[in-house]
Amino acid sequence: MANGDKSAQPGDKQNVERLERRLDMLDQRLDNIDSIVTAVAERVMRQPITLNITCPHCHKDIEITIIGSEKPGR
Repeated sequence: MANGDKSAQPGDKQNVERLERRLDMLDQRLDNIDSIVTAVAERVMRQPITLNITCPHCHKDIEITIIGSEKPGR
């Protein structure tokens, strides 16, 4: 008869270590993505960005300007 005891299997420790390594790699990748997004956002905040869009319905030009809060002159 099978015992209902759920004892740890020999490969469980290896699986946990592998999972920890993969989580560490994911954490590093997310940190890198965060750094890149932060650098882009800081750069955008230093200068205005203008988007020119043409309306697909009336064909009028629409201009959208995004201005950052940081003062120019660095």
